Amino acid sequence: MNIGIVSTRLTGLDGVSLEAEKWAIVLERLGHRVYYCAGELGGNGPPGFLVPEMYFAHPRIQQITKQAFGPEAADTPKLRATIRKLADAIKMRVGEFIRTFKIELLIVENALAIPMNIPLGVALRDFIAETGIPTIAHHHDFYWERERYQLCAVPDILDAAFPPDLPSICHVVINSLAQQDLRIWKRLEAELIPNVFDFSTPPPEKGGSNAEFWEAIGLDEGDIIFLQPTRVIPRKGIELAIELVHRLGDPRIKLVITHPAGDEGWGYLQWLQKEAHRKGVDLRYVANRIESVGIKVQRGSGKRPTLWDAYVHADFVTYPSLWEGFGNALLEAIYFRKPVLINRYPVYVADIAPKGFKFVEIDGRITDETVEEVRYLLDNPEKCRGVTDWNFRLGKEHFSLEVLEEKLKKLLLFLTAKLPSKTTISPSELKLSPK
Repeated sequence: MNIGIVSTRLTGLDGVSLEAEKWAIVLERLGHRVYYCAGELGGNGPPGFLVPEMYFAHPRIQQITKQAFGPEAADTPKLRATIRKLADAIKMRVGEFIRTFKIELLIVENALAIPMNIPLGVALRDFIAETGIPTIAHHHDFYWERERYQLCAVPDILDAAFPPDLPSICHVVINSLAQQDLRIWKRLEAELIPNVFDFSTPPPEKGGSNAEFWEAIGLDEGDIIFLQPTRVIPRKGIELAIELVHRLGDPRIKLVITHPAGDEGWGYLQWLQKEAHRKGVDLRYVANRIESVGIKVQRGSGKRPTLWDAYVHADFVTYPSLWEGFGNALLEAIYFRKPVLINRYPVYVADIAPKGFKFVEIDGRITDETVEEVRYLLDNPEKCRGVTDWNFRLGKEHFSLEVLEEKLKKLLLFLTAKLPSKTTISPSELKLSPK
């Protein structure tokens, strides 16, 4: 079967792009052919169809977002007309994608869950409604979970498209809290498929292609790397990592941030840099020196170190997020057998902690006990190794690609059985009604 994966972007180190890649790998293992369609694409993914207006950072989309959300948002005929015009244009490009690659099943990655691109959500809702194409809507987070979407000028559009209630859509969420919320907010049932990682492929070891990592990001021999492998946005709680390093009081510790800022502005990064300076913490923001590679390609171009190189050399991983849809960086840290500081965000408490993992846990603040736990792991490598080996075994048991493969097999069988035969259409039969 030809399967099309659609999103606002399908490249980089964000959770949606990484998880889409894992789905693509597993679907190809199952014998399907996978194609990408997004507003931003990388060079390591499946064959792609680029539609610039799908990207949430496209200037026209950013303007719509600015007008639709926040205290100055206003419902105007011009705003609605702009959304409609762009949605119609994107919808026609989606049709081109379907016809070009003879797509038989769509997988929409988060574009029908969170309104980072309102016209894209509307376009996909309309396209699916008009064609009846079988669709898996893979939701990573919903607009009602984010404060920045609470003040909205067009709530009826959000209600209709994020996500839509259509007979040819099978909804999938990544955590049990989202499953409950979707039932409460939209009266929709969803399958639960957690995020996963390729635990069967051995991780790279120190040396070889990653030997120059330290020099590339400006570290000296004897430095201790505390890795913060997340984007720089406020919900990541990076100030807690700064506080931890400050209270450990070891000048050898360098706090290294690998992922970019900018998705929600640059103010948070600037504040973190000032806070780190005030507390005497050596903070290294190295996103511009870390190459983005997918899980199938653990070595980059050789011109810059990769995220995997950072994990290999890390001594400790900080993950003090206030909120996560699931936690890709946590799975990565488990895979690389690194000790982890974790803030007990709601999804972690509901879906991950009950599995029995061993992390240094906090509840929104760094305590004396926290500092001592971290120091103990750093000073006792054998005890630390026992903890990380334990976590690796649990990660492989509950969150591996093999787990995803079994769940996708069942989902595709369910989707095939659930949909009437008349909704399975050939690309040549696709006809979009004019607006």
